[in-house]
Amino acid sequence: VVEVQLHDHGCVSVENVASYRHAREVSVEVPEWGMVTGEVAWGGNWFFLIKGQGPKVSPENIEALTDFTWAVRQVLAKNGITGREGGEIDHIEVFGPPDDPGVADSKNFVLCPGKEYDRSPCGTGTSAKLACLYADGDLAVDRIWRQASILGTVFEGSVRPLDNGMVIPRISGSAWVNAEATLVVDPLDPFRFGVGGG
Repeated sequence: VVEVQLHDHGCVSVENVASYRHAREVSVEVPEWGMVTGEVAWGGNWFFLIKGQGPKVSPENIEALTDFTWAVRQVLAKNGITGREGGEIDHIEVFGPPDDPGVADSKNFVLCPGKEYDRSPCGTGTSAKLACLYADGDLAVDRIWRQASILGTVFEGSVRPLDNGMVIPRISGSAWVNAEATLVVDPLDPFRFGVGGG
C-alpha cells in the first residue's frame, strides 16, 4: 500500500521504498568519453549516478546525454557491474548544477530502459540521490533537497533514516493527468498475467 498526501497547493508527497548506496566511486572506461566515475544506488530501481561528467545537463543536449548514458550503461553491463544480487543497472543519472540555485540544488538527466529519458526529476532516481547524499553526510534529516529535471521541473525530497543504514525517501512534486485507459484481461488469454506469469 502506498500512501499519498495531497497538499493544498496541488502538490503530492509519497514515501518511497527503502533506498541505499550499494557502491561508491565505481569507475569504468567509456569509449569516446574516457574514465567515468559514479555511484551504484537503489531507489526503487538500480541507478548509476554520475556527477559533473559527460555533456552539460541542458535540454539542447538531450541527444548527446542519451548517447553518453547509453554508452555508460553498455559498459557497466559488459563489465558485470550490477546492483545487489546481480540486479541490472538499467537507469543512468547524470547530475549538473541547477539553472537557478534559488529553485533547485541540482539538475539531472535520467536515462530509462528502452533508451528513453525521464521528463521529470525521477522519483526513484531522486530517492537514490538522497540515499547517497545521506550516506556521505551531505543531507541532514531535516533538510529538503530540490532536484530539477532536464526540463526544469522540480521534486523536493527528504529522508527518514532506518537502523540498517538505509533511508526512506519522501518525494514531493506535481503531476498532471495525461491519459486514461481501460485494461482488459481476457480469461482465455494464456499470457493475461504476462509472459512467464501464473
